[in-house]
Amino acid sequence: MDERDISQEETKPSPTENIVQLGQTNVPQLSSDSTVHCLTIVGQIEGHIQLPPQNKTTKYEHIIPQIVAIEQNPNIEGLLVVLNTVGGDVEAGLAIAEMLASMSKPTVSIVLGGGHSIGVPIAVSCDYSFIAETATMTIHPIRLTGLVIGVPQTFEYLDKMQERVVNFVVKHSRISEEKFKELMFSKGNLTRDIGTNVVGTDAVKYGLIDEVGGLSQAMRKLRELIDHSNQQGAMLQ
Repeated sequence: MDERDISQEETKPSPTENIVQLGQTNVPQLSSDSTVHCLTIVGQIEGHIQLPPQNKTTKYEHIIPQIVAIEQNPNIEGLLVVLNTVGGDVEAGLAIAEMLASMSKPTVSIVLGGGHSIGVPIAVSCDYSFIAETATMTIHPIRLTGLVIGVPQTFEYLDKMQERVVNFVVKHSRISEEKFKELMFSKGNLTRDIGTNVVGTDAVKYGLIDEVGGLSQAMRKLRELIDHSNQQGAMLQ
Protein backbone atom coordinates (compact mmCIF):
# COMPACT_ATOMS: atom_id res chain seq x y z
CA MET A 1 0.00 0.00 0.00
CA ASP A 2 1.53 3.30 -1.08
CA GLU A 3 1.22 6.70 0.60
CA ARG A 4 -1.75 7.65 -1.61
CA ASP A 5 -3.75 4.60 -0.46
CA ILE A 6 -2.89 5.33 3.17
CA SER A 7 -4.03 8.96 2.88
CA GLN A 8 -7.32 7.88 1.26
CA GLU A 9 -7.96 5.40 4.06
CA GLU A 10 -7.28 8.11 6.64
CA THR A 11 -9.63 10.64 5.01
CA LYS A 12 -12.48 8.17 4.39
CA PRO A 13 -15.23 8.79 6.98
CA SER A 14 -15.81 5.95 9.41
CA PRO A 15 -19.27 4.35 9.85
CA THR A 16 -19.52 6.04 13.26
CA GLU A 17 -18.94 9.48 11.73
CA ASN A 18 -21.56 8.79 9.06
CA ILE A 19 -24.11 7.84 11.72
CA VAL A 20 -23.41 11.03 13.67
CA GLN A 21 -23.61 13.28 10.61
CA LEU A 22 -26.23 11.62 8.42
CA GLY A 23 -27.94 8.99 10.57
CA GLN A 24 -26.81 6.10 8.36
CA THR A 25 -23.76 3.88 7.90
CA ASN A 26 -23.33 4.28 4.14
CA VAL A 27 -23.49 7.38 1.99
CA PRO A 28 -23.95 7.52 -1.80
CA GLN A 29 -20.34 8.31 -2.72
CA LEU A 30 -19.09 5.14 -1.02
CA SER A 31 -18.93 1.91 -3.00
CA SER A 32 -21.51 -0.70 -2.05
CA ASP A 33 -22.53 -4.18 -3.16
CA SER A 34 -26.13 -3.03 -3.50
CA THR A 35 -27.38 -1.02 -6.49
CA VAL A 36 -30.19 0.45 -4.37
CA HIS A 37 -29.64 3.31 -1.95
CA CYS A 38 -31.92 3.93 1.04
CA LEU A 39 -32.60 7.54 2.02
CA THR A 40 -34.31 8.06 5.38
CA ILE A 41 -36.35 11.16 6.24
CA VAL A 42 -37.33 11.04 9.89
CA GLY A 43 -38.36 13.35 12.71
CA GLN A 44 -38.81 17.01 11.81
CA ILE A 45 -37.51 18.45 8.54
CA GLU A 46 -35.12 21.22 9.48
CA GLY A 47 -34.86 24.17 7.12
CA HIS A 48 -33.43 27.65 7.52
CA ILE A 49 -33.88 27.74 11.31
CA GLN A 50 -31.93 25.35 13.51
CA LEU A 51 -34.18 23.35 15.81
CA PRO A 52 -33.42 22.56 19.49
CA PRO A 53 -30.89 19.74 20.01
CA GLN A 54 -33.47 17.48 21.66
CA ASN A 55 -35.53 17.39 18.43
CA LYS A 56 -35.07 14.48 16.06
CA THR A 57 -34.41 16.24 12.74
CA THR A 58 -33.60 15.63 9.10
CA LYS A 59 -31.48 18.50 7.83
CA TYR A 60 -32.18 19.47 4.23
CA GLU A 61 -28.57 20.58 3.71
CA HIS A 62 -27.62 16.93 4.32
CA ILE A 63 -30.35 15.41 2.16
CA ILE A 64 -29.93 17.54 -1.00
CA PRO A 65 -26.21 16.73 -1.54
CA GLN A 66 -27.02 13.05 -1.06
CA ILE A 67 -29.69 13.19 -3.78
CA VAL A 68 -27.20 14.86 -6.13
CA ALA A 69 -24.60 12.18 -5.32
CA ILE A 70 -27.14 9.41 -5.93
CA GLU A 71 -28.06 10.87 -9.32
CA GLN A 72 -24.40 11.04 -10.34
CA ASN A 73 -23.25 7.68 -8.99
CA PRO A 74 -23.32 5.08 -11.80
CA ASN A 75 -23.29 2.23 -9.28
CA ILE A 76 -26.67 3.28 -7.85
CA GLU A 77 -29.59 2.22 -10.05
CA GLY A 78 -32.53 3.07 -7.78
CA LEU A 79 -33.52 4.97 -4.65
CA LEU A 80 -35.76 3.90 -1.78
CA VAL A 81 -37.05 6.80 0.34
CA VAL A 82 -38.25 5.83 3.82
CA LEU A 83 -40.41 8.43 5.59
CA ASN A 84 -41.46 8.72 9.21
CA THR A 85 -41.73 12.47 9.65
CA VAL A 86 -43.99 14.96 11.40
CA GLY A 87 -43.27 17.58 8.71
CA GLY A 88 -41.35 20.77 9.23
CA ASP A 89 -40.02 23.62 7.11
CA VAL A 90 -42.26 24.03 4.05
CA GLU A 91 -39.67 25.37 1.62
CA ALA A 92 -37.04 22.82 2.70
CA GLY A 93 -39.57 20.00 2.30
CA LEU A 94 -40.62 21.25 -1.14
CA ALA A 95 -36.95 21.51 -2.16
CA ILE A 96 -36.39 17.87 -1.24
CA ALA A 97 -39.60 16.84 -3.03
CA GLU A 98 -38.64 18.72 -6.20
CA MET A 99 -35.17 17.14 -6.19
CA LEU A 100 -36.64 13.65 -5.87
CA ALA A 101 -39.25 14.28 -8.57
CA SER A 102 -36.56 15.46 -11.03
CA MET A 103 -34.31 12.40 -10.66
CA SER A 104 -33.72 10.27 -13.74
CA LYS A 105 -33.25 7.07 -11.73
CA PRO A 106 -36.22 4.99 -10.46
CA THR A 107 -37.49 6.06 -7.05
CA VAL A 108 -39.92 4.45 -4.61
CA SER A 109 -41.15 5.93 -1.33
CA ILE A 110 -42.61 4.16 1.69
CA VAL A 111 -44.39 5.87 4.58
CA LEU A 112 -43.86 4.09 7.90
CA GLY A 113 -45.45 5.48 11.05
CA GLY A 114 -46.29 8.87 9.59
CA GLY A 115 -45.71 11.16 6.66
CA HIS A 116 -47.36 14.31 7.94
CA SER A 117 -47.65 17.89 6.70
CA ILE A 118 -44.81 18.71 4.28
CA GLY A 119 -43.93 15.01 4.34
CA VAL A 120 -46.91 14.47 1.99
CA PRO A 121 -45.24 16.13 -1.05
CA ILE A 122 -42.05 14.18 -0.38
CA ALA A 123 -43.99 10.89 -0.26
CA VAL A 124 -45.73 11.52 -3.59
CA SER A 125 -42.63 12.89 -5.35
CA CYS A 126 -41.25 9.43 -6.16
CA ASP A 127 -42.16 7.29 -9.17
CA TYR A 128 -44.22 4.95 -6.98
CA SER A 129 -45.36 5.28 -3.36
CA PHE A 130 -46.26 2.84 -0.60
CA ILE A 131 -47.75 3.34 2.84
CA ALA A 132 -47.90 0.88 5.74
CA GLU A 133 -51.38 -0.18 6.74
CA THR A 134 -51.05 1.46 10.17
CA ALA A 135 -49.22 4.59 8.94
CA THR A 136 -50.96 7.98 8.77
CA MET A 137 -50.60 11.22 6.84
CA THR A 138 -51.87 14.53 8.25
CA ILE A 139 -53.10 17.02 5.65
CA HIS A 140 -53.62 20.53 6.98
CA PRO A 141 -53.24 24.18 5.90
CA ILE A 142 -49.85 25.84 6.09
CA ARG A 143 -49.22 27.95 9.16
CA LEU A 144 -46.54 30.47 10.08
CA THR A 145 -44.73 30.52 13.41
CA GLY A 146 -43.04 33.43 15.13
CA LEU A 147 -43.73 37.09 14.38
CA VAL A 148 -46.49 37.55 11.80
CA ILE A 149 -47.24 40.99 10.39
CA GLY A 150 -51.02 41.40 10.08
CA VAL A 151 -51.13 42.88 6.60
CA PRO A 152 -52.77 41.57 3.40
CA GLN A 153 -49.35 40.79 1.86
CA THR A 154 -48.65 38.26 4.62
CA PHE A 155 -51.82 36.31 3.95
CA GLU A 156 -51.27 36.53 0.18
CA TYR A 157 -47.78 35.07 0.61
CA LEU A 158 -49.16 32.28 2.78
CA ASP A 159 -51.87 31.50 0.23
CA LYS A 160 -49.34 31.33 -2.61
CA MET A 161 -47.09 29.02 -0.62
CA GLN A 162 -50.06 26.76 0.11
CA GLU A 163 -50.96 26.67 -3.60
CA ARG A 164 -47.41 25.50 -4.36
CA VAL A 165 -47.89 22.54 -2.05
CA VAL A 166 -51.35 21.72 -3.42
CA ASN A 167 -50.20 21.92 -7.05
CA PHE A 168 -47.19 19.70 -6.40
CA VAL A 169 -49.22 17.00 -4.64
CA VAL A 170 -51.95 17.00 -7.31
CA LYS A 171 -49.35 16.83 -10.10
CA HIS A 172 -47.46 13.88 -8.59
CA SER A 173 -50.39 11.78 -7.35
CA ARG A 174 -53.84 10.67 -8.47
CA ILE A 175 -55.77 12.82 -5.99
CA SER A 176 -57.86 15.68 -7.38
CA GLU A 177 -57.31 19.27 -6.31
CA GLU A 178 -60.87 19.46 -4.96
CA LYS A 179 -60.46 16.35 -2.81
CA PHE A 180 -57.07 17.40 -1.48
CA LYS A 181 -58.37 20.83 -0.47
CA GLU A 182 -61.42 19.20 1.09
CA LEU A 183 -59.15 17.09 3.28
CA MET A 184 -56.92 20.08 4.02
CA PHE A 185 -59.72 22.34 5.26
CA SER A 186 -61.92 19.70 6.91
CA LYS A 187 -63.21 20.52 10.38
CA GLY A 188 -63.79 18.08 13.21
CA ASN A 189 -61.19 15.48 12.23
CA LEU A 190 -58.29 16.95 14.20
CA THR A 191 -58.51 18.19 17.76
CA ARG A 192 -57.89 21.95 17.94
CA ASP A 193 -56.90 22.06 14.29
CA ILE A 194 -58.19 22.03 10.73
CA GLY A 195 -57.34 19.16 8.42
CA THR A 196 -57.55 15.39 8.11
CA ASN A 197 -55.53 12.49 9.46
CA VAL A 198 -55.50 9.93 6.64
CA VAL A 199 -54.76 6.27 7.47
CA GLY A 200 -52.95 3.93 5.06
CA THR A 201 -55.89 2.42 3.17
CA ASP A 202 -57.67 5.77 2.93
CA ALA A 203 -54.54 7.40 1.47
CA VAL A 204 -54.68 4.83 -1.35
CA LYS A 205 -58.44 5.22 -1.76
CA TYR A 206 -58.11 8.98 -2.19
CA GLY A 207 -55.34 8.51 -4.77
CA LEU A 208 -52.70 10.16 -2.58
CA ILE A 209 -50.52 7.03 -2.34
CA ASP A 210 -50.27 4.26 -4.93
CA GLU A 211 -50.38 1.14 -2.74
CA VAL A 212 -50.54 -0.23 0.80
CA GLY A 213 -47.44 -2.26 1.51
CA GLY A 214 -44.22 -2.71 3.41
CA LEU A 215 -40.53 -3.07 2.73
CA SER A 216 -40.67 -6.22 0.60
CA GLN A 217 -43.36 -4.77 -1.68
CA ALA A 218 -41.44 -1.51 -2.03
CA MET A 219 -38.19 -3.30 -2.90
CA ARG A 220 -39.97 -5.56 -5.39
CA LYS A 221 -41.52 -2.55 -7.13
CA LEU A 222 -38.21 -0.70 -7.20
CA ARG A 223 -36.54 -3.72 -8.81
CA GLU A 224 -39.28 -3.76 -11.45
CA LEU A 225 -38.72 -0.07 -12.20
CA ILE A 226 -34.94 -0.59 -12.37
CA ASP A 227 -35.32 -3.54 -14.78
CA HIS A 228 -37.69 -1.51 -16.96
CA SER A 229 -35.28 1.46 -16.94
CA ASN A 230 -32.36 -0.81 -17.90
CA GLN A 231 -34.36 -2.35 -20.73
CA GLN A 232 -35.23 1.08 -22.11
CA GLY A 233 -31.57 2.11 -21.88
CA ALA A 234 -30.48 -1.02 -23.76
CA MET A 235 -33.04 -0.35 -26.51
CA LEU A 236 -31.79 3.23 -26.96
CA GLN A 237 -28.25 1.95 -27.36
